[in-house]
Amino acid sequence: MNNNVVIHRLATGVPGLDVILGGGLPEFSFNLIIGPPGSGKTTLAHQMMFALATRERPALYFTVLGEPPLKMLRYQQQYAFFDCDQIDESIRFVNLSGDVSTGNFDQVLARITQEVAVFSPALVFVDSFRSVMLEAQRQPEGAIGLQQFIQQLGILLTGWQTTTFLIGEYSLEKETHPVFTVADGIMLLDQNVHRNSMVRKIQILKMRGQATSPGIHTFRISSAGIVVFPAALVLDDPGTAAATDRAPRGEARLAMGVPRLDDMLGGGLPAGYSLLVAGPSGSGKTILATAFLAEGVRRGEPGAIVAFEQTPSQSRIRTIDEMIRAGHVGLINTRSLDLSIDEIVQRLVDLIRRMKATRVVIDSLSGFELAVAPSFREDFRESLFRMVAVLAGLGVTVLLTSELEDRYNDLRFSPYGSAFLTDAIIVQRYIEVGSCLKRVMAVVKVRGSTHSNELRQFEITDKGIVIGDPMLDYEGLLSGQPRRTPASDPID
Repeated sequence: MNNNVVIHRLATGVPGLDVILGGGLPEFSFNLIIGPPGSGKTTLAHQMMFALATRERPALYFTVLGEPPLKMLRYQQQYAFFDCDQIDESIRFVNLSGDVSTGNFDQVLARITQEVAVFSPALVFVDSFRSVMLEAQRQPEGAIGLQQFIQQLGILLTGWQTTTFLIGEYSLEKETHPVFTVADGIMLLDQNVHRNSMVRKIQILKMRGQATSPGIHTFRISSAGIVVFPAALVLDDPGTAAATDRAPRGEARLAMGVPRLDDMLGGGLPAGYSLLVAGPSGSGKTILATAFLAEGVRRGEPGAIVAFEQTPSQSRIRTIDEMIRAGHVGLINTRSLDLSIDEIVQRLVDLIRRMKATRVVIDSLSGFELAVAPSFREDFRESLFRMVAVLAGLGVTVLLTSELEDRYNDLRFSPYGSAFLTDAIIVQRYIEVGSCLKRVMAVVKVRGSTHSNELRQFEITDKGIVIGDPMLDYEGLLSGQPRRTPASDPID
């Protein structure tokens, strides 16, 4: 027999927040929302309040020495979650600034007790509790102390079975207060500014009784309110729901949409694989990616593309723009310079699920790095690993393009040292033949599969990429003694 108490979890109404909280907010919990000025504390509190408050579960919002309620509401009305009909019906604002300024905390507790008794709230917010702490430092001798005030406040609100939020401008690195120990949950908000980009972050420092998502997560504030982007987790447990939804990797082969390329890959690209197409500017990477998506559409396989530079288009063949307008390919097209990896991954995962996409193109990794906020670029390689792993968990087949400087005398596959992350690699480059630059490509790797490593010249025509026969090797071209490139063994 299980006699454990079941703690009901409340849906916060903030996209992504319930995920990092471990399923929602524990009912009747005593929580802190802390962070520097402008980090979004009040907006987060209001968004949760408007989502949770009902006639049966009303909310009481106390303002202290911060901005008065009328001024606060004036700005909060700009958000889509704000509902004027809830004011004074399921939500009530009370200004405690006069009571707190007297320095009599017995009076403050009495006022809070009076309002709670009259309104019977299920949700209580105190903004800003930092102001109460500052006033507590000026208490006369013999008056109720800070520790006692916090304990009595906690006992009062717990006795009324309320879910409580104290909002304040705290920094855990510089100060500690008894309220941190008393709190059941602590949510820390922060913001980082680097030149013209700003990234907002949230961390669940504490949440009693449930496993929260570790680490720092990013969020964005828009006219809709706050959206949290949980850090992408790499799932390696075969028993998880996400893992059981995965398509079998490598059992089927996908046609690339470029004649002869499937043969070079050993029969097409194995389903669920990630393919890196690396080459210098103008070598045909985006055209190859377009053909990959177009072939999927022709076969009834929806696709998705993340374009960090420009929306690709071609002439006389089915362009990505046409496929997007027809609803066969979903597009994320962004040049924002303050994105986080988690935001991009979340938007892409949502697009894949909405489109039921099986083919995904990321064009290009160079533009991807520029779109990521500077504070995340030092971990870009690790972030790429997490992104590829998440997409692999969804069972989609991914094509990534990577811009390389063609040095003619060395061969690299990625400027990020991340070629090992992908299951297959196609390299494109230029060679000089008869005072002309020619395009050539080769399949460098297809994990666990036999493939050709022949170097083949190709052309870009109005019909797309046209691959020629295996080339004479470069030394043979110079010496006049043609030699064919030998076939390769499987490369892992």
